[in-house]
Amino acid sequence: MSFVTTGFGGRRRREEPDLPPGQYLAHDFPVLSAGPTPRLSTDRWEFVITTETGEQTKWTWAEFTALPHEDVTVDIHCVTKWSKLQTGWRGVAIDTLMEDVESAADFVMAHSYDGYTTNLPLEDLLDGKAWVAYRYDDEPLTPEHGGPARLLVPHLYFWKSAKWVHGLRLMLQDEPGFWEAAGYHDYGDPWREQRYQGD
Repeated sequence: MSFVTTGFGGRRRREEPDLPPGQYLAHDFPVLSAGPTPRLSTDRWEFVITTETGEQTKWTWAEFTALPHEDVTVDIHCVTKWSKLQTGWRGVAIDTLMEDVESAADFVMAHSYDGYTTNLPLEDLLDGKAWVAYRYDDEPLTPEHGGPARLLVPHLYFWKSAKWVHGLRLMLQDEPGFWEAAGYHDYGDPWREQRYQGD
């Protein structure tokens, strides 16, 4: 008596997701912060780009959300080793925010309402690589995940996607932000496992 019918090939193996080295797949959305979660009213929220000369370009919440937005689906990777795939966001591209800003800067310091900072090369925010996101999964971004708006730089470890973002300061020379000054990598490429200085 045969226990295997003709044409039976066994169970198909699930294709493993393409994750950076050392990462595991998260099905929830872990909440990690360096301090307490600020509660920001959109009535008082503003986003500010400050050039290396001190010139500022500002948007209120109403002005910011009236700008052309993009809906993007991206994978995100946390330095604490979780990755979440195919996350859906709505935000304003940094390209849009930089359209009328004149600068010779090569670097940026992102500033958050809670005092958090993180440094990035300016080129890593341009050409469709980064957004200031204000919706996640078709809902307003919650405070726990950085709402009302956070920086979204999905090709770098997620500490570079500053929560509760208040603005960008353009810099001629690089300088470390909060975690970078504490020993985290200045760049933070998850595919190269750039978690800490020296990686």
